[in-house]
Amino acid sequence: MGVAIKLEQMTIADKISTMECLWDDLCRHASETLSPAWHGDLLAQREEAVTVGEAQFLDWDQAKKKIRDSLS
Repeated sequence: MGVAIKLEQMTIADKISTMECLWDDLCRHASETLSPAWHGDLLAQREEAVTVGEAQFLDWDQAKKKIRDSLS
């Protein structure tokens, strides 16, 4: 099924509403979606890093700043 949406003609409110509808639909069908194998591999690697004390954690404000800084 193809849906043509002219994004440049949508308001921000329309775009947010559309994203919310899409997210709600995805959540209703979450059990039908399988995560790829590499997700499990990455989670295992990160858990191991926590276990051996190699993981670093940032609070949310620090993380947002780091992300913003990396984009500029």
